[in-house]
Parts: sequence; structure tokens; C-alpha cells
Amino acid sequence: MTVLPSVGIVANMAAELLLKEHLVIGEDAFVELIIWRLPSPAMSSWHAFQYRFALVVEGKCVLCYDNEPGKGDQKHYGGKEIPYEFTTPGQLMDDFWRDVEKWRS
Repeated sequence: MTVLPSVGIVANMAAELLLKEHLVIGEDAFVELIIWRLPSPAMSSWHAFQYRFALVVEGKCVLCYDNEPGKGDQKHYGGKEIPYEFTTPGQLMDDFWRDVEKWRS
């Protein structure tokens, strides 16, 4: 079976951007929040969301929640990659901000 490269692009065009924010939270720190609703679940996922929430300090990403194709939902914290149990976009936001506050204190 031959799959044309454009097939993936066409399928992704139906994705809906739900959130894209860049928030400065300190002189040397910002967060970037991006979440898309996909027309169907992404590879290695049971849900139809693609996301990346990141805390960047002094130019280095120190905390990140994301779901990479082939790896599923995960959290990167303290140099470790930890599986993350995604439930809802709202819970994802709560979990991320809780970890941001933990890191800042």
C-alpha cells in the first residue's frame, strides 16, 4: 500500500487549535501552552488531543508535558521522562500549573 505524504497533512487540517499562549512569568522565565483537538486520537493515544505545555527558564526547558507520537502522554521534569495519565485538558492545565508552582518554590 502506498501512502502519499499529503494524506497526513490533509487529515491534520481538521485539527482545531484550542489554546496557544506564551506567558512571561518572570524576568528569565516563561510558559508556552499549546493544545489541539484532533479529528481522531493521535498515534499511541486514546484521546484526540495533541499538546505541549512547557516551562522555560534562562532559555532551558525545565518542565514539559507533551504527547509525542509513538511515546504517548509524558512529563519531562528534573531531567526525567515520566509517563503522564492524561484525563482532560482542564486537568492537564491544573497539573502543569501545580508543577510550575512547585518548581518555582
